[in-house]
Amino acid sequence: MHPHPLKPARLLPPFPSLYGLLAAALFLSACAGPEPYRYHYIPGRTAVLQGGMAIPPPNAPDAVLLAIAAGNRIAGSPYAYGAGHGDGIDTAFDCSGAASFVLGTAGRLSHPIPSQAFRRYGDDGSGQWISIYARPDHVFLVVAGLRFDTGWTGTEHGGPRWTTRDRPTDGAVVRHPPGL
Repeated sequence: MHPHPLKPARLLPPFPSLYGLLAAALFLSACAGPEPYRYHYIPGRTAVLQGGMAIPPPNAPDAVLLAIAAGNRIAGSPYAYGAGHGDGIDTAFDCSGAASFVLGTAGRLSHPIPSQAFRRYGDDGSGQWISIYARPDHVFLVVAGLRFDTGWTGTEHGGPRWTTRDRPTDGAVVRHPPGL
């Protein structure tokens, strides 16, 4: 007696499905971006917000003190698309103009750059003192744990502000100035 011949079955190979799932997971993780920004105070490491101005921690490096002073100088300025990309202080700022001004004043950027260029600026990952969250269309800074941003600040005004308000980071990469 002969065994019953097997009928050919239509089976999908497991590899394309596995590769497809892996590719989808990598794509979604790249789109999701880093963990959302959340303010949490760490004594000696975190700036505090007082009357709209950032108060630096006492042991912050000079570049961080300069960055915070620069942010304080332009905090409350109006928002204007394309503004803040000239030399020196401007009357209004967009996100990348504000970030460029702060980093330039801190001696960490030689000229203003657009938000897309911040995706390649400095070193990869979060910094110890300054982190840059950059998407193709937006950038914001976290300086000594305090967010400096032109969006999601809880005000009607869209210009640069310090804030402790949480912010999603979908589609962003995180970079930092070397050494900070």
